[in-house]
Amino acid sequence: MAFNQQGNKLPLSQPMVEINTTPLVDVMLVLLVIFIITAPLFQQAVPVDLPKVDASRLDDKPRTVAVAIDAEGGLFVDGVQTDIAHMGQQFVAVVHGGGAEPEMHLRADRATRYERITEVMSAAQRAGLTKIAFVTDGVPAAAVVAR
Repeated sequence: MAFNQQGNKLPLSQPMVEINTTPLVDVMLVLLVIFIITAPLFQQAVPVDLPKVDASRLDDKPRTVAVAIDAEGGLFVDGVQTDIAHMGQQFVAVVHGGGAEPEMHLRADRATRYERITEVMSAAQRAGLTKIAFVTDGVPAAAVVAR
């Protein structure tokens, strides 16, 4: 029964305003005991004799083609200087080389004309290279603002 602060019995029409936390504490203690008892069971592993097979590891790294464009518009594929016509042939050879879909990593000098970059990208698209990544310097934003 609920009593007011003076110890008098409350009338039946008023609701009880205090929350009874005893059932909550009882349930929490029961759950704590259950977790304490079952926790060591999670540490035990079931011994399983797995089969032995001869399998080679999968190649996780994708094939990449490194393309660099210098300030004068010179093209380099995997470090070797080339022109736009031969570069397209090299892209075709990479795409039809088999295996996973190759990626093109494009590095361009800051002073490179945009037209030269679009020529390289269109040659890559014609050859079937669909994954193109633009490689940049990791200059922090604060250093760019300070310039």
